[in-house]
Amino acid sequence: MSFLTDNISIKTIIGLGSAISGDVHADGFIRIEGDIDGNLESTGHIDIGRESRINGNITAHSAVIGGIVLGDIYAPDGIKLLSSSAVIGNISTKHLEIEEHVIFHGHCIALKDETEFTQVFEQFSNEESIRNRATKPTHKMENKTL
Repeated sequence: MSFLTDNISIKTIIGLGSAISGDVHADGFIRIEGDIDGNLESTGHIDIGRESRINGNITAHSAVIGGIVLGDIYAPDGIKLLSSSAVIGNISTKHLEIEEHVIFHGHCIALKDETEFTQVFEQFSNEESIRNRATKPTHKMENKTL
């Protein structure tokens, strides 16, 4: 697991009190102390601070979550949920650590074997896509006065 084994120098910091509306894409190690309303993606490690609020999906090699995430987390190398964290969404990884008092509501795929992880993740993603399409209304209902 490479929570901090990739380049440990932080390349991107979003500081406490900062708020971003929109998707964030960055290379390497990202440290988030502020809020993001959008998806967060990194080619390396993501560290979410205790005061942070993320309303979107997270994709990285590994992640440590200390704040609140309303969205799915995909980090195949590893995910660690700190005691201050709350995750409302699905988690997909090959290694998962969860401290006491974590709030987690969602599905979890945590399989160490690469082949098995890939197969189960693809199957779950396909099923989730079908579920989402099945629950979305296909047309708008017109307001009619009786």
